[in-house]
Amino acid sequence: MKKIYLIAALALIAAVAIIISASKDVTTYGTYASAADKNSRVKIAGQIDRDFDIEYDPINSPSAFSFTMKDSEGVSKKVILKIPKPQDFETSETVVVTGKMEEDTFVATDVQMKCPSKYKDEELKIRSEASLSM
Repeated sequence: MKKIYLIAALALIAAVAIIISASKDVTTYGTYASAADKNSRVKIAGQIDRDFDIEYDPINSPSAFSFTMKDSEGVSKKVILKIPKPQDFETSETVVVTGKMEEDTFVATDVQMKCPSKYKDEELKIRSEASLSM
């Protein structure tokens, strides 16, 4: 067997392995209701419910914190995140958590945050100036 065929076969096997491993993490966005129906990992996008406190004790439990989040249907649930609290978490506009429901609590292992844009104030100023000039 020629070396080129062996190298091509190994490259093909590696590509298939990468595609399979990447496809395992592809999940759709859901709600707390859909997460309760499934027994697998789900991504839920929502907003931090400011009516409740963010609970974080960096001395006794530095690798976990909890907060309450509203999903896209407006349902609020407690979320326990099993990682240290990210910097500027409180200023996030939108939060996407990945995990699963355990009884009435969503236990997450990953979070993605959409923080307010530093250009938002500038954009609002430009829009207001444009509307005044019309």
